Amino acid sequence: MTLNEGTHELGPGDGRLLLTTSRSGLGRRAGHDLTIEATRWSATAVVGAEPGSSSVEVEVEVDGLEVREGTGGVLPLSDGDREEIGKNLRKVLQSGRHPTIVFRSTAVEGTAAAFTVTGELTVAGRSGPLTVEAAESDGRLRGGATVRQSRWGVKPYSAFFGALKLADDVGVTFDLPA
Repeated sequence: MTLNEGTHELGPGDGRLLLTTSRSGLGRRAGHDLTIEATRWSATAVVGAEPGSSSVEVEVEVDGLEVREGTGGVLPLSDGDREEIGKNLRKVLQSGRHPTIVFRSTAVEGTAAAFTVTGELTVAGRSGPLTVEAAESDGRLRGGATVRQSRWGVKPYSAFFGALKLADDVGVTFDLPA
């Protein structure tokens, strides 16, 4: 299957955009590895005849990030935990000053079956380069990247005087119709 040429408007009704976190520090057993879903996002993908004539722009509302799952930890993740994590997430990402996270491509290379998108990611008002890997199979487009929070000036969340920390690397994955 090949990707359909043209301009495509995408959002949560079309697929999923997930963030995955892990724990570090001496108290990591107490915390949870999280799966967070972007519930409010939009994307414009321009698919050209050649990868080099393609582009993508994605905008994610920070206030639309919702904790979907927490694994590990001493106790199961409660609704109260989810609410508290959401508050901390909005605080860390400064959602009041920077309500969106934006990715704009600068280059696309590869084939329709497997390609790399290079671009600029803006998080909490700071921009930097990011490379996203993607592949098409079974009518789905799947891919992702690893975002090192500190590279964008985001201090990973910590608790219990630093004994429980969120690892600096956050996985970002997507699953969309091709």
